[in-house]
Amino acid sequence: MEIRPTTDEDLDVFVGTMLAAFGFHPEPQVDGGGQWWSALEMDRCLFAVTAEGKPVGTAGAHSFELTLPGGSLAPVSGVTAVGVLPSHRRRGALGALMRHQLAELRARGEFLSVLLASEAVIYRRFGYGPATYTAGLTVPRHRAALAVPRARGGDGAPGTGTASGSTEVLRSGDCREVLEEVYDRYRRSQPGALSRPHRWWSLRAGQPPIAPAPRYVAVHRDADGVADGYASYTIEPGAPRTMKVDEIITADDAVHTALARFLLEHDLVDRVSFKHVPVDHPLRWQFEDFRAGEVTGAGDWLWVRLLDVPGALTARGWCADGEIVLDVEDPFLGERSRHLLTVRDGKADCAPTDREPDLSLDVSDLASVYLGGTAPSTLVRAGHIRAHHPGAAALADALFRTERSPHCLHWF
Repeated sequence: MEIRPTTDEDLDVFVGTMLAAFGFHPEPQVDGGGQWWSALEMDRCLFAVTAEGKPVGTAGAHSFELTLPGGSLAPVSGVTAVGVLPSHRRRGALGALMRHQLAELRARGEFLSVLLASEAVIYRRFGYGPATYTAGLTVPRHRAALAVPRARGGDGAPGTGTASGSTEVLRSGDCREVLEEVYDRYRRSQPGALSRPHRWWSLRAGQPPIAPAPRYVAVHRDADGVADGYASYTIEPGAPRTMKVDEIITADDAVHTALARFLLEHDLVDRVSFKHVPVDHPLRWQFEDFRAGEVTGAGDWLWVRLLDVPGALTARGWCADGEIVLDVEDPFLGERSRHLLTVRDGKADCAPTDREPDLSLDVSDLASVYLGGTAPSTLVRAGHIRAHHPGAAALADALFRTERSPHCLHWF
């Protein structure tokens, strides 16, 4: 089995091979484009080919930025389109593709890669771990009233958390520049969020509201008329009549509440279904009826892979001072290393050490705790991370804790 890079001329064969691997049929052409694969970077894609030169496997990578705890932005590769034809599975093609790809990513100087896992059991063996989580939330409109906030301000008056400004309804095709600008501001403040490169918007590649599928967009503007949030949605006919909300994008909690209220008060709708809600989001607490929202589809979203442990650990920000020794094993690449992580004033130093470890862990488990979405103590209790003394798990929890939970809703 040989692994070779692709070129622009390989696009049709690449897409055909990948779709066959997943058992999908090609989508019909759409006027003006909009196919999700149009954003593929063919100079970053790979073929697995037989001795006869027939492509039987594919793997690709998008160029993104990932927002890390502390607000720094890291270049990452979004691994995508990974598949092997059913006729050539269990012959080493997938492992060869992943090994070749990881070597290329390291050669680019990247210390992280990410993906959305089609099956959870596949990618852990290649060093990836689930790092962000999301859930759906469905709310019947007759139970959707929001409570008056109970917090009081310094003058003793109830704190309303009300956003000033206004909301208008537009069609997604008429406000793409606004959506792109609002999303870019949001993703820079949200740990775990990925960039949406301009070419994705211009090619209309991905899922709504990027894709050409018709959507209404509620755009919130502040008192000065500047767009500071949006919600993309569609209303499905039938009974019950359901509003499907693709995403609410804003960096301001008060604006999020204003947009949620706008959607929940929409007439001629029986229920509102939010596709992406962070698992610890305050929206459920804002209903007068705490049980109004039914959580659906809760699960993992972004998976992370560390390619350079010291590089990754020193790139993110930290909320607590301290030091910890991590013994990290990378079975897929046959590597093992021990690091002294020292954190002072929000920044870390990571150096090789011979000291006894506080924690021993697989690189995939380090990936899961890296963004702060999974507590190290959870994986200690699960039997995956070994704590070498009673205080090690609590120490790791304090160090890896983040002020804001990571969340990603970009699909690739």
